[in-house]
Amino acid sequence: MIRPTRIAVLLFALGVAFAFLLVILDRDLWEFSFDLGALVLVVIGVDVLLGLPRRRLRVEVTLPDVLYVGEAGAIELELAASHYPRPVAIELLAEQRGELDRPEIAAANLLRGQPVLVHLPLLARRRGQVHVDRLWLRWKGPLALAETVHRVAVDGRVDVLPNIRGVQRAALQFIDRDAAFGIKIQRERGEGTEFDALRDYAPGLDHRFIDWKHSARHLKLLCKEFRTERNHHVVLAFDTGYLMCEPLDGMPRLDHAINAALLLAWVSLRNGDLVASFGFDAAVRSYLQPVRGMSGFSQIQRAAAGLDYHHTETNFTLGLAELNLRLRRRALVVLFTDFVDTVTAELLVESLQRVAHRHVIIFVTMRDSLLEQTVEAPPAGFETVAQAVIAQDLLRDRRVVLQKLERLGVHCLDVPSRGLSTGLINRYLLIKQRGLL
Repeated sequence: MIRPTRIAVLLFALGVAFAFLLVILDRDLWEFSFDLGALVLVVIGVDVLLGLPRRRLRVEVTLPDVLYVGEAGAIELELAASHYPRPVAIELLAEQRGELDRPEIAAANLLRGQPVLVHLPLLARRRGQVHVDRLWLRWKGPLALAETVHRVAVDGRVDVLPNIRGVQRAALQFIDRDAAFGIKIQRERGEGTEFDALRDYAPGLDHRFIDWKHSARHLKLLCKEFRTERNHHVVLAFDTGYLMCEPLDGMPRLDHAINAALLLAWVSLRNGDLVASFGFDAAVRSYLQPVRGMSGFSQIQRAAAGLDYHHTETNFTLGLAELNLRLRRRALVVLFTDFVDTVTAELLVESLQRVAHRHVIIFVTMRDSLLEQTVEAPPAGFETVAQAVIAQDLLRDRRVVLQKLERLGVHCLDVPSRGLSTGLINRYLLIKQRGLL
């Protein structure tokens, strides 16, 4: 699209005013009153002919693979003009959708025969997906009387992932076995179920692992050693219903769960296990088949980025039954969810009971410190007392539901959001150490 600039409009308006002035001064000059306006139109046409044609402008767009919440990314543009002798100043603007900061106009100076590289910043504020629909480019002719607006279709999508880089670096220092044992291959031994070797008994070893038959044969106490098992299936199940959309400590519960789950996935993949992802609320939203190795971590991140917020009530009967059908072997199911009271949790407990017969379950909820603060607050009036009583009832119902689940063999983890990642990894390592899988 080609349109006149403000300068051209102003010159044409001055020409119209000058024409009226000539007619007022002398009626015989009316034939010359249109000359200035026509001259302005001719000059605008010349400026259009001298400007950079759209067909000679080459634009190559490269979108970032992923964005991390709170970290800036950029759309990379390479501009080049073929067979155009004059420099051109080009303004660029991205048309985008999603939880992003407002785009700003970028400027680039395109010189003769030299391509230029331009970066348009992208800063995501929320996990999910952002869309870059098209790019708008605008430049003026050499006389600055006509400007060309060019639209470049992009139709690209970028996944916005939770930012766990700092936590990942800390986890690397915490569990990196090479840092303590060098680069030689090491056989890991632990309290698994796969027999590895016999060793002499030493004070401090577990008496349950004494092999009495071989001890009698060799006339000394011998203990069994087991290999740490790998290749277990770990399923990260996310409740994406309305309760998980509730903000907690400045972020939705679902995002807290995803941050902890991604760290657990990183640890599990590094330990040799397979990790799957499952999202549900009123219906099943997503399912990622178990992936192996650190190369599969990017798939889990993208699956987590695709989990949207749904303001519907969660159907635990449908979701957990579907998950139970998809799992062909015994697995560790980590369920991130929440509940309000014992009434709303009845179907949840019943559905978890069916899954617990085949699989090991970690039931993960985030404790709201506001309830505890309300209970412990000093009574300043009838309203605060009523709030404390209601908060106490909610906490009691929460304890009742967690006790029911523990009696079913479910591992319950009810911790504040800031301690969720540490508590979850410790519980996972404890289950692995005990050989419950």
